[in-house]
Amino acid sequence: MSAKAISEAKGKELLNKFLIGSVKNKFAVVKEDTDLESLTSQHSWLESEKLVCKPDQLIKRRGKLGLIKAGADINGIKEWLGNKLGKEFHIGACKGRLKNFIIEPFVQHQQNEEFYICIYSHRTADTILFHHEGGIDIGDVDAKAVKLEVPVGSNLTEDKIKSTLLTKAPDNSKECLTKFIVSLYTTYRDLHFTYLEINPLVFTGGKIYILDLAAKIDQTAEYLCKAKWGEVEFPPPFGRDALPEEAYIAELDAKSGASLKLTILNKSGRIWTMVAGGGASVIYADTICDLGGTSELANYGEYSGAPSEQQTYEYANTLLGLMTEQIHPDGKILIVGGGIANFTNVAATFKGIVRALREYQQKLIEGKVAIYVRRAGPNYQEGLRIMRELGNTLGVPIHVFGPETHMTSIVSMALGKKEIPQSPKQMHTTANFLLPTGGSPSSSRRESLSEVRTPSKTSSLSQVVTGDESGTRATRTLFTNRTKCIIWGMQQRAVQGMLDFDYVCSRKDPSVVAMIYPFTGDHKQKFYWGHKEILIPVYKSMSDAMGKHPTADVLVSFASLRSAYDSTVEVMSYPQIKTIAIIAEGIPENLTRQLIKIADERGVSIIGPATVGGVKPGCFKIGNTGGMLDNILASKLYRPGSVSYVSRSGGMSNELNNIISLNTNGVFEGVAIGGDIYPGTVFLDHIMRYQNEEDVKMIVVLGEVGGTEEYRIIQAIKDGQITKPIVAWCIGTCAKMFTSEVQFGHAGACANAEAETAVEKNKALKEVGCYVPTSFDELGQVIGDLYKKLVNDGVIVPQEEVPPPTVPMDFTWARELGLIRKPASFMTSICDERGQELLYAGIPITDIFKEDMGIGGVLSLLWFQRRLPRYATKFIEMCLMVTADHGPAVSGAHNTIVCARAGKDLVSSLASGLLTIGDRFGGALDAAAKQFSDAYESKLIPMEFVNQMRKEGKLIMGIGHRVKSINNPDKRVVILRDYAQKNFPSTPLLDYASEVEKITTSKKPNLILNVDGFIGVAFVDLLNNCGCFTREESKDFVDIGALNGLFVLGRSMGFIGHFLDQKRLKQGLYRHPWDDISYIMPETTGLMGTDTDNV
Repeated sequence: MSAKAISEAKGKELLNKFLIGSVKNKFAVVKEDTDLESLTSQHSWLESEKLVCKPDQLIKRRGKLGLIKAGADINGIKEWLGNKLGKEFHIGACKGRLKNFIIEPFVQHQQNEEFYICIYSHRTADTILFHHEGGIDIGDVDAKAVKLEVPVGSNLTEDKIKSTLLTKAPDNSKECLTKFIVSLYTTYRDLHFTYLEINPLVFTGGKIYILDLAAKIDQTAEYLCKAKWGEVEFPPPFGRDALPEEAYIAELDAKSGASLKLTILNKSGRIWTMVAGGGASVIYADTICDLGGTSELANYGEYSGAPSEQQTYEYANTLLGLMTEQIHPDGKILIVGGGIANFTNVAATFKGIVRALREYQQKLIEGKVAIYVRRAGPNYQEGLRIMRELGNTLGVPIHVFGPETHMTSIVSMALGKKEIPQSPKQMHTTANFLLPTGGSPSSSRRESLSEVRTPSKTSSLSQVVTGDESGTRATRTLFTNRTKCIIWGMQQRAVQGMLDFDYVCSRKDPSVVAMIYPFTGDHKQKFYWGHKEILIPVYKSMSDAMGKHPTADVLVSFASLRSAYDSTVEVMSYPQIKTIAIIAEGIPENLTRQLIKIADERGVSIIGPATVGGVKPGCFKIGNTGGMLDNILASKLYRPGSVSYVSRSGGMSNELNNIISLNTNGVFEGVAIGGDIYPGTVFLDHIMRYQNEEDVKMIVVLGEVGGTEEYRIIQAIKDGQITKPIVAWCIGTCAKMFTSEVQFGHAGACANAEAETAVEKNKALKEVGCYVPTSFDELGQVIGDLYKKLVNDGVIVPQEEVPPPTVPMDFTWARELGLIRKPASFMTSICDERGQELLYAGIPITDIFKEDMGIGGVLSLLWFQRRLPRYATKFIEMCLMVTADHGPAVSGAHNTIVCARAGKDLVSSLASGLLTIGDRFGGALDAAAKQFSDAYESKLIPMEFVNQMRKEGKLIMGIGHRVKSINNPDKRVVILRDYAQKNFPSTPLLDYASEVEKITTSKKPNLILNVDGFIGVAFVDLLNNCGCFTREESKDFVDIGALNGLFVLGRSMGFIGHFLDQKRLKQGLYRHPWDDISYIMPETTGLMGTDTDNV
């Protein structure tokens, strides 16, 4: 969830800092462990003023509940707290402990001096509510308060406030209130509040006082507001204490590019879930509650966004630890569920789950746990296989199902509502169906893009309806089989998936014409078009990409949440782009609303943010939509059907592809508008396009709890704008069954009013004639029944199936599936960098550090002309050890080995390796030291430094690793970091770099401070603080390349080792194999001029 509630104390702290026009709030926070005596010594006003005390735990209507003590002295407050602090309190069906209180000075005033003000944000504007009579008896605010709308991008004026909001306010208060409201709104907008309510707001004695406050801020804006916000804690809803395990998962989530969420609802419950996907997790919770399992549901959570095996293991390990703490007499149920993944490697995540299950084997047996598994997506066959194999040895029953089984059927099986099939129906496709067969084309694999064409034989696949690409946004066809797009971001896997989809749809040419990546120079990337290799240009500049590809009208943006806004604004300055898909999740709400405003003004359709995209079978697919080709073929997405759908959830869109293909003739078009609270386009935008599309015969809508967009569909049906039959279901029906608020997987999945609940939406949709199932379990049946009716009525005429062309499997994916093997090009016996820890000749690097070598002392004398302290020489030795080698695959070692095998001498071979050291390999120490030092000395806070580098299009040197990540740390960096922190006098630059690392790893877990970057910043700390050098001398050593010298010297040991190793192994002359070289010859037509033979 992006909008999160903050404590009243934090809200008032922020207003104290930035708000002008009101009296600064004095307050003291009391917790269960607070010493009230020491508190009074810290806040002297507690003993001299009358006070107000109240709980600060997101409790509404505290005055009505008797939870405010007003006008008492400190002794009265202490006595009142003695009866409240730490005690259990009931609010309706919810109960919890009162453990956080806030004490403030009591403001003496009259009832007629109380006002009410509230600011909240929505899609097109910020709304300000004001009432001249505030306090606990205000009643129905929406009916009483005056409302002022401030459109997105507009400013609030004093005249507008006076003429709209303050017409009934006392004359003597209007001037002060006007200036206060202007300042309050400015602060609200600048600090990215999403909700701010003050009741009462008091004007007395010519001054304004803020008494009670409730607020929410946009958590995704942290990278913009960190310096202003400071440290922010988001308290849990009253009635649910945050467990350490929940905090641990939240920490993992913050450090990961994936999404990991866990909420414990009932620690003693017997039904536990571990579900992949934000939308799927809600549906599983719905189904459990629908089948009577509400009181036994133990948790809500989800993992998504392609978490690694290690991250999934940590998540599963935490969940199983909680699950097995208590034994239930009836045993427990673990549901490992999920939809059909678009890009998550199912086998990798399942390996993490299997590891955790094995570790808890005995406790699972003792707890009589039964496990039910349903999953599909990339490499799901391998994932299900290892899960079935685990079932043979784990000692508890494991029931495993794939896409042949309806997603939530395992819930009915687990709760005894449906029989468990002994041998589930298997899908016809398998992971290896893509391997070339005897019927595959035998043409050359390598051709230029200009030669790319599908087989000349035409088929019905290529006769897809192209649609009208002109017209207004409401009627314009977004995608046709001629659509050309540009990709923002270096996403080779997604691009290859799009090209494979194009090929299997029998498009004449690829849909992707260019890529934009501002962090490198212009170049070309190699991809496959069927069996052939093609080149797609990559541009640093967007203007170059647009200018050279004027027919491209779609942009798919894989920009990060920090880059997405600026890059999208730039994209919309080019009129040729009509559709933009924004994949990133976590763009601040204010920025998203700005994008929507600009897009509306320029007639651009935005799909997303926080989406996987969409698909139009036979025409075009966005990024990773639809998953791998086995799922695309199984769901018949290579040719159009008669059903169009729109969903919020990207993961559930793939599940809809499967459900629709199993029950109808397939999908005509499907769009996932995105899970953020403000999607760029809404349900109705796409439904109206489907209404105007002749080949769409029925529509499926998958809505969710929160928001009111479904009511716009209802109104359009009432107005006669929508006449085609709609099957609709809103997920999140379980929300009303929980006693405390639960934030589901999507930012927008949170009801703020009764009408926004899924139950009310489903009821309203059914009342206007939509086909609404009783649960998600029945969605496929309802879709199938409507389809059969339309076929019987002659509305839909099923077409004959045409087999799509075959597409070969990628080498890397085939190797991962174990379908092929490749002989190694090199042999080595001195270094292995593949495991958890670097090995030199089989000895772990940590063992090597146990020996006391004196080379550091020698080096300090030769290089620095000083005898450095022992901790400094030890650190130098450690730097040389960890830089000595990193395997035979890097460029320097590769050169040394090739020279050695050619019979060259040691010096020549070593030189060939050393000459490869530079900015791209090994030479980042100096650059990292200079970059971080300049930022630190310029007093840029880490967030400003990261933002500045992004705006300048520069990489942060010393950040990033191919293999290691924040969750799988580089042991070399861990060792050096521990030593430096324990032994150096101080490490200010290292501490600064560590704060930068926290920011970069929150974007992508492998953007860690690598060994080059660590040595660079740590050595600057050593030079500056060891007491042996002046600042000028330290700077000179960095400028002349001393730090890179550490790498050159250290790596020379490894290069010499490789030379000796090849000689000892008597390796012969190396020649690179032809099949590992791509021969791309230029076209020869016209290059030779006139045929001179005929002159």
